[in-house]
Amino acid sequence: MATQVTAHTERGFSFLRTAIVLQTLTLFLQAVSAGLLLTSSSGGTLHHAGARVMYGASMLYVLAAVLAWKPGGGSLRPVWHASGFLALASVQVVVGIAHVPAVHVPLGVLMFGLSVLAPARR
Repeated sequence: MATQVTAHTERGFSFLRTAIVLQTLTLFLQAVSAGLLLTSSSGGTLHHAGARVMYGASMLYVLAAVLAWKPGGGSLRPVWHASGFLALASVQVVVGIAHVPAVHVPLGVLMFGLSVLAPARR
């Protein structure tokens, strides 16, 4: 029984790490597409589509954190981190749609930094 729980826990943590890496990658691509937005007309479409993918990656991070926590009943901290990140992503989408770059850009940098640091917290 203990071996089965350990295997489930390891898979959950592996899925969690994968979700964090995917989220970090989508945030990096958002930064690249934001640069394209400033220099070309096609950058806007790419940045808009990337926002949807980034938001989906944030939701996947929450799901992965819950799945990593549930079988072993470990710390709830990763779930809180993922939920907080989803809240930041929601604010980021709202201020992006409202075209408030004074908040949108620094928040994007903060989110990327937090996402890079997330595996270190694991």
